[in-house]
Formats: sequence, structure tokens, C-alpha cells
Amino acid sequence: MSLTKINGLEILPTHSINQVRYGCTLGAMYSVAAIPGAIPIAHCGPGCADKQFMALAFYNGFQGGGYGGGAVPPSVNAGEKEVVFGGNERLEELIKSTLKIMRSDLYVVLTGCIGELVGDDVGSVVSPFQQRGIPICYAETGGFKGNNFTGHELVTRAIIDQFVKDYDGKKERRLVNVWTELPFHNTFWRGDLAEIKRILEGIGFKVNILFGFGSKGTDEWKTIPRAKFNLVISPWLGLETAKHLSEKYAQPFLHYPVIPIGARETSKFLRTVADFAGLQKAKVEDFIRQEEKEYYYYLEHFSDFYAEYWWGLPARYGIVGDSAYVLAVSKFVVNQLGLIPACHIITDNPPEQYRDGIEKEFRSLSHDVSEEVIFVEDGYWVKKILENTDFGHKPPIIFGTTWERDTVKKFGGQVVEIGFPASYEVVINRSYIGYRGAFALLEKIFTAAISASA
Repeated sequence: MSLTKINGLEILPTHSINQVRYGCTLGAMYSVAAIPGAIPIAHCGPGCADKQFMALAFYNGFQGGGYGGGAVPPSVNAGEKEVVFGGNERLEELIKSTLKIMRSDLYVVLTGCIGELVGDDVGSVVSPFQQRGIPICYAETGGFKGNNFTGHELVTRAIIDQFVKDYDGKKERRLVNVWTELPFHNTFWRGDLAEIKRILEGIGFKVNILFGFGSKGTDEWKTIPRAKFNLVISPWLGLETAKHLSEKYAQPFLHYPVIPIGARETSKFLRTVADFAGLQKAKVEDFIRQEEKEYYYYLEHFSDFYAEYWWGLPARYGIVGDSAYVLAVSKFVVNQLGLIPACHIITDNPPEQYRDGIEKEFRSLSHDVSEEVIFVEDGYWVKKILENTDFGHKPPIIFGTTWERDTVKKFGGQVVEIGFPASYEVVINRSYIGYRGAFALLEKIFTAAISASA
């Protein structure tokens, strides 16, 4: 939906963003940190690397930095000297020092705004190290290029081209590369990737999940070219990577735009992927049957609570966040719970070429539910849209972020934080997707609802 008039509210263009909902391109440091055994090296000004950590990994579920994030990443901390004379020498010195004191399976140099604006040739600095056989690559991720979604695609391509490199061998029939949520930015990425890997392996795949605990790190990245196909599970993130892999390694890809939540969507997802790969239907259906049996056992007992409405449960909802989770959660709560959508606000600034496809998905949320979606990044307008939305006579549930908490209090609703920033959630490995993650989401939604009446 164009930003002109929404529910009678005049939306004006803005040249600034209040209550930011993503990191800058340099935030792709945390795509690197999400690869077991990898360490980012930041060629940027003082404080840039720390700001990415505090935003993406700390005040966002308090996820921690792990082996390669947090206080670990080396930084040039470019100052006046580097601005005037360039920072190539300082970067070379930093790389040498890093190699002496920090053990890593892969080093990835990421550039910030200063280095790119003054014209530092980072490739010429990194190249001699690569020629010596050191596992290092670089990505030009100046913050002015976009957000950390943009940076993620730049980094994955850099690792593929400079570290994984060319391959002309055989493909493994059941091996699949998975490209889905943005690590760290998606607060629940660790648990979500574990569930995706579990259910795909359950129907017979060998899965390159690539990020998080379930990944074998750089050894797994080296096997990317051997995969039979690439699986993109998101409305748009990962598509550029999949297209590049299609050209580089002649790998087809399947784009599945909806991250599945609950039995209905998850079973549909598994059948679609299995059909694409030509898996044996008997094994696929057996796995689905067992998962659904467990799922509906628990849902049957939950239904006793849901049917009573003792606490005046919400009927309508609003949702604010990145396109992947906004679509996934909406599909689930509309089809599984029968909640009525009031507004959908997407804040991750998807590229223009993918917006029609995203809007199409929302027009078919269910067989009888078609909704418009609003693309807006500025928290000021998010607030105004929510305040101007008719949620009916019952307090609504708002799926959103920490930024929405004060706004929702004004009309007596409850917030379920589903994305960046989530500063009132402590997240270790919780998942909201698949068969098992759906229960965690149900528990969160209705605990919030009944707590409001206490």
C-alpha cells in the first residue's frame, strides 16, 4: 500500500527514521558471527561494531555474542588519521594482529562508512592473505548502502565467491541449502533454524542450515555447491543468494515465501518441498502423520481453555515487524486461531521488486480473508497507524516490538514481542515456528491475554 492515506490518516514522506527497526549494512557482522567458528573484522569507525552488538544481539532478546560476536570482533576504530590518509595500513596491521591472537575457521572483513567514503581498497589488503591460504574474505558493507538485510546478502555472496569458490563435481541428491531468517535480527532465529533442520531431516533431507548450533560451520559452507537445490523460506531474503548460486553452480532453487507455523502450514510446506525434490511420499507422510498426532494431542487439551473465553480473549490483532514474521504469524493466527486482522505493518524495507509478491500473500491469508499491508519504516508513523486503527470493543493483541509497548498501553492492548527490538524478552533457543514452535507462540499469546485481566 502506498504511503498516502491509510484509514483516513494522511501519511507524509519522511527523511528521517524514528525508533529504528534494523541495523545498518555493517550489521552483517552478525551474519558472520552466526557461523560457528567465524569471526568478523570491522574496518569502521569507533563504536560502530559495538552499536551493532547492542542493537542486534543484546537489546534484542539478550542473545549474547557467542564465539565471534559481542566484544570479540577486532575493529580498526578509524580516526582522523585514517580519514585523511586512508586506512589500508591500519587494516593490514589489524588483520596481522588478529591472526596472531584469535583462532578462527573464517575471517570476514566488513567495511564501514569511513573506509568506503575515503576510498580504501580493502580487496588489495585482503588479497595477499588469501594468496597465503588464510581463510579470509571481505565484503563492502558501508552503512549507507542499506540495512543489515542488504548486508546479509553481500556477506553470503562474498563468502561463497571468495571462500567456497568454484565447484564442478557431483551433486548430492538429498542435500539442501536453507536460506531463511536473518540471524540475530530475528530474535528467535536459533530455535527456528533448529526446528527447520529437524523437520526437513525428518522427511529425509540432509540439511545445510549454515548458521547457528545446527551448522557444522565452514565445513558445511564448503559443501554448498554439492547441494541438489537451494531452499529459500522467506518472502524475499535469500532470493538474491539463491539466484547467484543458480548461476554459479547450476543449482535450482525453491522459493517458499511463508515460514510455516502450526500443523496446517508446516505439513503443507513439507509436502511442497518433498514434491520439488522428488522424495518418497510414504516416508514424508509417515513423518507428517506422527508430528500431527502429537500436535493435535496438545491442541485438543488447549482447546478446553480456548473454548471457555473466561478471560475475554482478544478477537482482533495488529502486527508490526519484518516481512517474514509478519506473514508467518498472520497466517497462523488467522487460520489456526480465527483472530481477525486489523493492520499489517512491515518495517524491513523490502526491495521494490519483491513487494508485489508480498502483497499478494496477504491478499490470500485465508480462503475468506484478504488484507492490505503497509510498508513503513518510521516508528512515528507506526505509532500513528496503530492509534488510528479500529480494533473493535475488546483490547487487541499487538504482535510487535518493544517500540510498540507504550502505544498499546493507551488502548489497553497487550504486546507480544516478535521481532527487533525485543527488549522485554530473554531468548535462549525459543522457536515460534514449525510444529513445536507454534505451542510456544500460543503460550505467549494467551499468557499475555489472561495476564491483562489479572
